[in-house]
Amino acid sequence: MSRYTGPRVKKMRALGVELPGLSRKKIERRPYPPGQHGQARKKVSEFALRLHEKQKLRYNYGIGERQLRGLMTEALSSKTAPGKKLIELLERRLDNAVFRAGFALTIPAARQLVAHGHVLV
Repeated sequence: MSRYTGPRVKKMRALGVELPGLSRKKIERRPYPPGQHGQARKKVSEFALRLHEKQKLRYNYGIGERQLRGLMTEALSSKTAPGKKLIELLERRLDNAVFRAGFALTIPAARQLVAHGHVLV
């Protein structure tokens, strides 16, 4: 599966949280979920909670399911706490380092700088 390239604010509204790496825009203009029938809420299951947390990671860092699975496998095999190790592995990526250094406004913009060869290591 490829990286999500659709409307970023719509994805943030669907997840109900602002992802700073995804977009600089705020969701406060429309603080409700997207879609015609997105207003009704049922009890959220444990599976749905875990899925939303995983999707937040995926969309914020711009990685796919398979890459996240590989990083999670590496984090689980380490001797440190898997959650901390996973965040450490995600923060080590070059596009994230460019974003954190302030050379790009968002992680997708930093990813484009890296992909176009504007950043050399």
